[in-house]
Amino acid sequence: MPAIDFMRYYRPHEVAEALQGFAEEFPQLASLRSIGKSHEGRDLWLITLTNQATGNDEEKPAYWLDANIHATEVTGCMGALHLIQTVLNGYGTDARLTALLDKWALYVLPCMNPDGMEQALTSPVYVRSGTRRYPFSDDRDGLYPEDIDGDGLILQMRVVDPDGGWKVSAKDDRLMRRRDPDEYGGTYYRLYTEGRIRNYDGIEVKIAPPAQGLDFNRNWPYIWAPEGQQRGAGPFPGSEPEIRAVLQFLTAHPNVSGAISYHTYSGAILRPYSDKADDGMTIEDLWTFKEIGGRGEQITGYKHVSVFHGFRYHPRQVMSGAFDDWAYDQMGIYSFTVELWDMIGEAGVKDRDFIEWFRDHPEEDDLKLLKWNDDNLDGAGFIRWRPFDHPELGQIEIGGWIERRTLGNPPEKFLLKCLEPNTEFVIAHARMGPKLELRQPTVKALGEGIFHIQAVAVNSGYLPTYGSKQALKTGVVRPIEVRLELPEEAELVSGPAFQEIGQLEGRANKRGIFGGNFPTDNLKKLEWIVRAPQGGKATISASSNRAGTARAEVPLG
Repeated sequence: MPAIDFMRYYRPHEVAEALQGFAEEFPQLASLRSIGKSHEGRDLWLITLTNQATGNDEEKPAYWLDANIHATEVTGCMGALHLIQTVLNGYGTDARLTALLDKWALYVLPCMNPDGMEQALTSPVYVRSGTRRYPFSDDRDGLYPEDIDGDGLILQMRVVDPDGGWKVSAKDDRLMRRRDPDEYGGTYYRLYTEGRIRNYDGIEVKIAPPAQGLDFNRNWPYIWAPEGQQRGAGPFPGSEPEIRAVLQFLTAHPNVSGAISYHTYSGAILRPYSDKADDGMTIEDLWTFKEIGGRGEQITGYKHVSVFHGFRYHPRQVMSGAFDDWAYDQMGIYSFTVELWDMIGEAGVKDRDFIEWFRDHPEEDDLKLLKWNDDNLDGAGFIRWRPFDHPELGQIEIGGWIERRTLGNPPEKFLLKCLEPNTEFVIAHARMGPKLELRQPTVKALGEGIFHIQAVAVNSGYLPTYGSKQALKTGVVRPIEVRLELPEEAELVSGPAFQEIGQLEGRANKRGIFGGNFPTDNLKKLEWIVRAPQGGKATISASSNRAGTARAEVPLG
């Protein structure tokens, strides 16, 4: 079995090799398939985790985990590998994990974006998601990122300018602080991303649009908006092959009721919606979202908020085309985006607005970050400013945070510590799914070859068999279907051979100090009268899109 090294970050081909190793070592518990190809032709490897001896994955309630939709957020892929290794290693010795794979199925896509991930791990050039050129096919004028001093990094450039908006901190000369609104007479700087300026006129520094401007998490078909309204959205919803592959898989697998998408960074558990306040969501679903997210807070220490209320990039704008919004609104899946790793919190800045902090925060916060870097990384996460003769700008200085290895992803020695509690949250969330069972199958002989058959359909899970109210609203789940199959000589006297019995609740609606008004709404009694003069066996089956299939055999005679 592959032993994942959590002291480094894996490239896509190494991820594929690890997944193949898991599937070969645990053939009864893990199966591997490619659900599509990336833009550059790499396989999108999905591993299914379930005990095939207790049923195939499509007849079980299921859970979804994906990672690395954004290229540089490589922590997520390692988190997916950590989940896979933990679950497979724990089967047979850990009762929770054994029950999880016996009763449920997990679909894990560790690397949704292998092209971007490969570039992020082998090049200093930033890419948000996919590597194909977008929205322009040609180079545009302006400043474009480049490692101009050949150190393998793209940092920041600071240029002395009397009109600049920045100055050197008096408390630490590595730190750049905003110039006060009424401040004059000092040494000031302009700050730029390290790079070259195409067709520079000697005066204006324009920012060139990114050559690879796609954002896969704006390409999902929920309130999708074109490029002019939503940067990175792609030419149409689902235009990118990586996104289409997941759309096709999840729409073909209505057994998924819960999902997490791994991102970085901030240390946050985000829920839908991105475009509307909580009062725009069905209240029962909101209560459940809060309960699941609250459990995540207990396990991870991360704060749980809706994107609209706590993670909007601009207070008067909303984000469109996001995965968690699509998965919940159109598929009725309780989907979360988990922003792994929180260097800012690790440095002691805990109580903050996740997005507003980046617009404005006290100097003391930056000093805490630098101290954390000095204490934990021996200062290696921040490159001190050093002079450089820029081809267009002349004498400048280059320096700043190695963002991809500090704020963006945990330094390697902190990786495992970051992943372990999040794996526990995924396991807990997966175990909250619905689970349809058939209990107490009995036969009573009434004489002269007549039998009374009885069974109880039970949902033993936390979620109802329909998953969410939104799933009912969109019609992605059907009522539970019950069938009775008899031996050839037998005949049905009373009771339908096929029936729809609606849905069964779980524990999610058992709220309030008195436990709710419907204590047994998770079960349904089933009964038939049959004539079977030759005996034999009758088979009862109950099937739910979201809660799985249960079967029971009863002897007649």
